[in-house]
Amino acid sequence: MDFLRPATLGEALAIKAERPDAVPIAGGTDVMVELNFDQRRPAALLDLTRVGELTAWSTSDGQVRLGAAMPYTRVITELGDALPGLAMAARTVGSPQIRNRGTVGGNLGAASPAGDTHPVLLATGARIEVASVLGTRLVPAEEFYTGVKRNALAPDELITAVHLPAATGGEQFAKVGTRNAMVIAVCSFAIVVRPGHVGAAIGSAAPTPRRVAEAERFLTGELPWDAPAPLADSVKRRFAELVAAAAAPIDDVRGSAAYRKHALSVLARRTLTWAWDDYRGRLLKCA
Repeated sequence: MDFLRPATLGEALAIKAERPDAVPIAGGTDVMVELNFDQRRPAALLDLTRVGELTAWSTSDGQVRLGAAMPYTRVITELGDALPGLAMAARTVGSPQIRNRGTVGGNLGAASPAGDTHPVLLATGARIEVASVLGTRLVPAEEFYTGVKRNALAPDELITAVHLPAATGGEQFAKVGTRNAMVIAVCSFAIVVRPGHVGAAIGSAAPTPRRVAEAERFLTGELPWDAPAPLADSVKRRFAELVAAAAAPIDDVRGSAAYRKHALSVLARRTLTWAWDDYRGRLLKCA
């Protein structure tokens, strides 16, 4: 196995063009597990840890550009206010050691249906920046996940950044697991409430992470946008029903399909309440 270690993004893209079989590695929290259990034996590893361009973030016109190799710990400490939903998801990832190494780009590259950041990226309307020697393109998160552990990357492309809107309302993320820490999600849910807009998505409850479009449309039409009033229980219940109906889970060792649907409905009600309270708080501050 070849170990390739570029120092710049240009070098990394050139290597990926020449060696499309090279597997990118930054935190290594997924790749190394597969290597250790002999589930994968790539011809080459493309180490991106020296590529500084991939670990930086910036803001412009209300958008945050997050380098693909920026570890979860920095997302939590540096972007908790601008990207609260993503920071919440990052806090649930593994142990402190894994959060110090793991990255959003790695989560995207693995494209596991249970990846913790995926529902947030979908709910916020994130765009995935991917690049090759031919240029850069932005892929909407909804189009990035193409199947179980499959994504929209071409063989010569690398994930370079994620573009997300800075929070202007309420954002929440929650997941259910078999224990409180270092656990793969049985199911997960994210919701974003911005002025006149609702984004919501599920994880670990379908072949790919997915938005719940019908639930989003329903809630957008029901929320009292200009009046910071508590939500009616009937609205919460119907929203939860639509979220659960959008899932297509399976039975596995972590939970049954029926349990996943029930858990998603509970998560949807709870996170909607919290996100709406956050939105109301912002509205009252501006009043």
